[in-house]
Amino acid sequence: MDFFVDKTVYEGAPKNTEARLPKEWKTYELLDSLKIPYTRVDHEAAYTIESCLAVEEILGIHICKNLFLCNAQKTNFYLLLMPGNKKFKTKNLSKQINSARLSFADDEHMESFLHITPGSVSILGLANDTENHVRLLIDSDVLKDEYFGCHPCINTSSIKVKTADILEKFLPAVHHEYTLVNLPWEE
Repeated sequence: MDFFVDKTVYEGAPKNTEARLPKEWKTYELLDSLKIPYTRVDHEAAYTIESCLAVEEILGIHICKNLFLCNAQKTNFYLLLMPGNKKFKTKNLSKQINSARLSFADDEHMESFLHITPGSVSILGLANDTENHVRLLIDSDVLKDEYFGCHPCINTSSIKVKTADILEKFLPAVHHEYTLVNLPWEE
């Protein structure tokens, strides 16, 4: 079965609010209030980077892989943005952020801190992390592209946004900084 993507590219938020969750609307309202332009496509629920390949083609961007991680003690939480086609190995990241051991964080912490569910992880969820429980890590390769793509806190839509707008407008507005990391490309 093929992954369904509505090939219509929309400017800004949807006109119909009835079929949208409040967390998605809150995301659009925040972007609009910060005067961050974005384009959007709607699609069936996307749970993997592979299912977003059609979205990348339609929007002309790369969808970021967003990984929600924690240390072994579950006292430090991280959101890692990296290119979708780059393989992730915890040892390469652990050394750079001085964390002994990293693993994927559980769904409960994801919902508690970012108000999002698995498959919908996005940098835009940091707007919900008002107590800064989550440290943002961005792989340097993400910053090489003028635009990137992510979900608006729900995995049935994807947006294209300027990387500079996320760094210069969104992150300051939600009181988060980022740590730059350099993850290697591996075969």
